[in-house]
Amino acid sequence: MIMRIFQVTTRPGKEAAFAWFFHETGIPLMRGTKGIVQVLPGAPRSDSPREFSFVMVWESLEALKAFVGDDYTTPHIDPAEDELVESRSIKHYDLVE
Repeated sequence: MIMRIFQVTTRPGKEAAFAWFFHETGIPLMRGTKGIVQVLPGAPRSDSPREFSFVMVWESLEALKAFVGDDYTTPHIDPAEDELVESRSIKHYDLVE
């Protein structure tokens, strides 16, 4: 299994708009995606008020590639997010059980 950690930093002043997108679109999309075993969404804390994250556990690299394509190492975002996001990062790990 593959653990995928996706982190987003919003543009200043866009926290509320991104929070709405995160809760109404992002979380339901990820939870309904074939090949995902678990989704752990992370909301901002007071020491990092513009940072959101997803920790996703995928069945396999093939399942992940079926969703994002062969370039799975690049963080993809919905075009609706682009004006809200200042930066994003993605990391992958083999899940240790």
